[in-house]
Amino acid sequence: MRFKKANRLVHKWLSIVVAIPLLVVFVTGILLLTKKQLDFIQPPTARGQGSEPTISFRQILSTANSVTQAQISDWSDVDRLDVRPSKGIVKIRSKNSIEIQIDSQTGTILHVAKRRSDLIESIHDGTFFEKRANLWLMLPVATVAIIMSITGIIMFMIPYLSKKRRPRRRIEPQ
Repeated sequence: MRFKKANRLVHKWLSIVVAIPLLVVFVTGILLLTKKQLDFIQPPTARGQGSEPTISFRQILSTANSVTQAQISDWSDVDRLDVRPSKGIVKIRSKNSIEIQIDSQTGTILHVAKRRSDLIESIHDGTFFEKRANLWLMLPVATVAIIMSITGIIMFMIPYLSKKRRPRRRIEPQ
């Protein structure tokens, strides 16, 4: 089999294998790139009163406990705690993806919303489907995408390279 035909065959079959995983990665990647512009994905960050946190961890937990939809009763229900001194807030993310933004000086609740960026990120890297899918699915897909890029560049360049190899025909004046 000639190189040109084999290259096209490899490119064609690899494209079928990686089409759906790449589509998922591209769509979720676009959503993650625009997460700060879309409140549906990531709640906008509120501003607190000061720039130096003065509330205690006990106050943070008690305030989070008052938000029933977050279902926080103790620290084991908290997924993440994010302190933003420059914004004057503390973000608490519950295990059920509810984000509570608290003023870091007064302890008042500034904003409560569902945060979907972690879900989208887990779909993006494949761990949503299976914990180690980022290694056994996404890594091979990325490798195949690199091979497809190389074969695609070769298919693009072949006509130009073969044109350069052909001797130019000189047209003699009559």
